[in-house]
Amino acid sequence: MNSYERVFKRLEGKEVDKIPNLNIIMTFAAKFIDVPYSKYVRDYRYLVEGNIKCCEEFGIDMVSAISDPCREGHDMGAKIKLPHDDVPYFDGNLIVDYKQLDSLNIVAPRQGERMLDRIKAVELFKRKVGGTYPILGWVEGSFAEACDLRGMHQTMLDIYENPENLEQLLEICTEQAICFAEEQVKAGADFIGIGDAAASLIGPANYNKFVFPYEKRIINAVHELDAKVKLHICGNINPILEQIVETKSDIIDLDWMVDFKKAIEIFEDKTSANGNFDPVDILMRGTAEKVKNEVKKCVEIGNKTTFISAGCEVPASTPYDNMYAVNGPLYQ
Repeated sequence: MNSYERVFKRLEGKEVDKIPNLNIIMTFAAKFIDVPYSKYVRDYRYLVEGNIKCCEEFGIDMVSAISDPCREGHDMGAKIKLPHDDVPYFDGNLIVDYKQLDSLNIVAPRQGERMLDRIKAVELFKRKVGGTYPILGWVEGSFAEACDLRGMHQTMLDIYENPENLEQLLEICTEQAICFAEEQVKAGADFIGIGDAAASLIGPANYNKFVFPYEKRIINAVHELDAKVKLHICGNINPILEQIVETKSDIIDLDWMVDFKKAIEIFEDKTSANGNFDPVDILMRGTAEKVKNEVKKCVEIGNKTTFISAGCEVPASTPYDNMYAVNGPLYQ
């Protein structure tokens, strides 16, 4: 059974030889193939090489085009910083005044430098490992993208001071995410990941108003293309578990501080949970034995559709022995 078969069978609750390992690899993959992260995020060939080699070496069951949150924002006009060997970040806010929304245009993904690079990564994955590994494309969730373009602090104030303007920005971000997702599915992505980390910070009422409708539209658009969705919201989403399951995402990532047992009970017969041992204290700083014990706990809590991974990205300096140790408890 290869990884592609394993993941799709698990989604359906069918018997598999190993519970799929869906660890997210970004900086770890660049370090593994010994290239600075600035090359990894700017040249899709390094990203593809790093992913495939890590999946083969460490028993990870999904290749991924995720690298940083600045793809769409860059191509929409935001300034970003590209450190030599660290994750890109936004250099100031693109939307300082909401009057700028009149000139904020949705960019055709193949006309955008950084979005095109991700599309090319998906195309290369398809040629190299299509049908062997499921391919995960990636877009920024609408609320996360709004925070990227407007700034986290100002966006949080806008929830109360400028809600109508914020909703205008969220509409633009949603349309940008949908067209970017569509191009990645056309290129060969089996899944689209949606990164919406800021959504963990605003509570159930604001999630319902400023996040849920927009996530739902992206997810519906991906499903209409016959692809799957993996929703990733870093942080403590315990307060919104009941709401997030209604997005109808196929897999929902759960960070280490989320009550895994409670989430799986809520998700039963609705969606697959993925998680959720601590990526830092357990995976990076722990011993191989400690990793095995924590993974085993997740397996014991899980059900027949549960996937296993660290709660968020694998840190770059994670020991190889700990990466190998994840797989031990996953075999049935």
